[in-house]
Parts: sequence; C-alpha cells; structure tokens
Amino acid sequence: MKAKWIMGLAIAASAAVSLYFIIRLNLEYAILSMLIMFTLTNASRAVMYKNQGLARESKWMLWMSMFFAAASIGTLIYIWML
Repeated sequence: MKAKWIMGLAIAASAAVSLYFIIRLNLEYAILSMLIMFTLTNASRAVMYKNQGLARESKWMLWMSMFFAAASIGTLIYIWML
C-alpha cells in the first residue's frame, strides 16, 4: 500500500513540475518532466496489470516505461550538452 502512495506522489510531483516549467516557458525541462511522468505512470500500470494477471499488457507497459526512461535520459543528455 505504501508503494502505491509513493508512486502516486511521485507522479503528482512530476506533473506539478512539468506544469511549472510550462508556465515558465522552459520547454526543455517541461518535456523532461513529462517524460519522467510518463515513465512513472507506465511503470505503475505495468505493476497493476501484473497483479491482475494480465501478462501481455504488463509486458507492453513495461516496454513503454523503458522507452520513456530512455527518452528521459536522452533528453537529459541533450539539455546538459546545450
């Protein structure tokens, strides 16, 4: 139960951070925080689907989460290089 709360708080925090950067018109960091939010939401869905016994959907969400994590790392490297 605590893991759900921590994951929910992390998703809410990343959404708030992305909204902050959108308002500040800092689009690179807004994209980075949205990618982190997508990573966290897909990871939590993968766990939820696995607990429900939906193996194919869980695997799909896991791969989507890994894709967004790789995109987050790529975006972070891009930001650091500029």
